[in-house]
Amino acid sequence: MNLDHFGMDTITLAGPLEAKLDAMRAAGFTQVMLNANDLAGHPGGPPAATEIVRKSGLRVTGFQVLRDFEGLSGHLHAYKVDIAKAMLDMCHALGSRVLLCCSSTSSHATADPELLKKDLQKLAMLAVPYGIRIAYEALSWGRHVNEYTQAWDLVAEAEVGAVGLGLAIDSFHILATGSSTERLEEVVAGKIVLVQLADFMWREIRSREERIDTARHFRVFPGEGVHSAEVAKLVRTLDELGYRGDYSFEVFNDDYTQLPHAVVAERARRSVKWLTDQVSRRSLPLRGAAG
Repeated sequence: MNLDHFGMDTITLAGPLEAKLDAMRAAGFTQVMLNANDLAGHPGGPPAATEIVRKSGLRVTGFQVLRDFEGLSGHLHAYKVDIAKAMLDMCHALGSRVLLCCSSTSSHATADPELLKKDLQKLAMLAVPYGIRIAYEALSWGRHVNEYTQAWDLVAEAEVGAVGLGLAIDSFHILATGSSTERLEEVVAGKIVLVQLADFMWREIRSREERIDTARHFRVFPGEGVHSAEVAKLVRTLDELGYRGDYSFEVFNDDYTQLPHAVVAERARRSVKWLTDQVSRRSLPLRGAAG
């Protein structure tokens, strides 16, 4: 089965970077989503970690995550611009073409859409010399932007001054807020930079605190949770819209970090098979998914 359009996130596995990459490759994956801590926390430092990724042969889906960037002013804004430049350097060194930026949760951030748009335009312009696209994602606990529809509105309005700015779709955040996927029809497929997939094990999330806790500790692979139909529908809709980019399993799960790498990677592989089967049964096969 062709897994080329799906990848795993290193956050799903415990242990050293080398072992994570080996397990993903052994399971048949050809790409990996990397986190800044994979580089900064490596015993040999970022250059050594970057070399390990290069030698693994895995393509880097994207690099994450820039937090709380937009909506700040004065010294805070200048500080975040400096952080963004450093992360772009790391992203470029890895050969990644995508930097993920999550909507701000800062109490110091403004809600003024014009200022938010201006900051995202600035970030995208900073990324242009590197050939990197910014994938802007709505966190479901974001202070002012917490729905993918709000993130899309900003991306669409900022497009004129931000060639490299696009949208990141995350199934967990859509499921956690109960967001309707109907407005996906308005999203331009070419402006979707990245799709992250995960499910979870209960139907309802009752508070912001429970949402954060679930997101950081209890996600599962698509097909393992109770929102299987919704995840399959999301992927099917994106495929109908013409999205031809990458899908990354962003699964934070405390249980998985206690299991052998091979066991978890095989669960991810089974998730790809389940997902592509679900979509193809409705006569809308994902590209390269037949097997």
